[in-house]
Amino acid sequence: MKTRVVLLGYLSMMTLLSVQCLANNGDSSAVRRTVADPGNAGLKLPAGFKAQAIAENLGAARHIAVTPLGDVYVKIQTSKPGKAIAVIHGNDVKTFGTYRGTGMVIKGKYLYTSSDEDVYRYALNDKFEVINPEQPEKIVTGLINRHQHEAKALTLDNDGNIYVNIGAYSNSCQVQDRAKGSKGMEGCPIRDSAAGIWQFRADKQNQTYGDGSRYATGLRNVVGLDWNTTDNQLFVMQHGRDGLFDMFPEYYNLQQGNELPAECMYALKKGDDAGWPYIYYDGQQQKKILSPEYGGDGKKTGGENAIDPVVAFPAHMAPNGLLFYTGSQFPAKYKNGAFVAFHGSWNRQKGQKGYFVAFVPFKDGKPSGKWEVFADDFAGVPDIQSPGQAKHRPCGLAQGPDGSLYVTDDVKGTVYKITYSGK
Repeated sequence: MKTRVVLLGYLSMMTLLSVQCLANNGDSSAVRRTVADPGNAGLKLPAGFKAQAIAENLGAARHIAVTPLGDVYVKIQTSKPGKAIAVIHGNDVKTFGTYRGTGMVIKGKYLYTSSDEDVYRYALNDKFEVINPEQPEKIVTGLINRHQHEAKALTLDNDGNIYVNIGAYSNSCQVQDRAKGSKGMEGCPIRDSAAGIWQFRADKQNQTYGDGSRYATGLRNVVGLDWNTTDNQLFVMQHGRDGLFDMFPEYYNLQQGNELPAECMYALKKGDDAGWPYIYYDGQQQKKILSPEYGGDGKKTGGENAIDPVVAFPAHMAPNGLLFYTGSQFPAKYKNGAFVAFHGSWNRQKGQKGYFVAFVPFKDGKPSGKWEVFADDFAGVPDIQSPGQAKHRPCGLAQGPDGSLYVTDDVKGTVYKITYSGK
């Protein structure tokens, strides 16, 4: 099976070189090389920032990692043999791996990736190249996958631990999932093996649930997560629940269904409970509200033992990437702040939202100001009614060794590199 890939690299500002080539299971590929796009690859950015599409047509590009030497690894959500991980090195692209999935991170001399059931580790050489691409170590195996919220996103701390999202295979733990008026399951058994973050050792092979520990619970689904080194703490972005108006119109109107609940950022400590499915966070009332499946009516509060979010964003925007920026290339306001990639909504009526990268300023490991849109216009459609109209949807985030910001798109498989020059 042959895959067409577009790679865009730097040349002189007056040069345009086209090269036609095809990639096949590890062969390098360069379809087009060009100068930095003066139109910022279609993105809208703050003054002084520039964007370039360094690769296109990679496939469904999910999470991303950049080596200290500037090579880029991209996790591809595909079942095509040999195409699950792309490596961008200079003007070449190579692919390897045989499993679909989302997770991708580099820590030390290892590349960690995930399928929808397992976590893998590849040893890297001194050039941060994968030593044995066909035989990774299997670090964790047998994680639940019921084909809903199955992405096993991951991150690592500095003490040899790896944190893995295991999403709930349900919207709100109803007896009949997403059925109008269906009540919640008593005790929500889904939380026993999903709806939380699990902690495992990063250097031990073939771990199962019994070898790890449930680090935090009550999280419907987390695709974006990162370890904040400033305060040595795990931060996550939860995908909020759906269907308040659709399933409980006696308590919610159409507008409330579009605007509730908030997409929340949580700062997690071991043992924390974010409250799903019993409560959700209402960003308008700034309260934890009892879910209608468990006796709520849109007004009753609940979750006395559930933690509060540190940031509440608008509803249904699907946060798929989280990155704490530690570089020095960007202006000082961005130092140690958080970038969040919003994949974009699918279930708002009369207009979708998201499809941008946001920024949250931080100080001393805590949010210190209002969030703002940083990179916009990924969708390429001014009034998007359906996610199928979106030309691009941001997903993964990574920081380069020079402080550049990398963003993936899982519609056309574009990889963006955002830099700051101040000019």
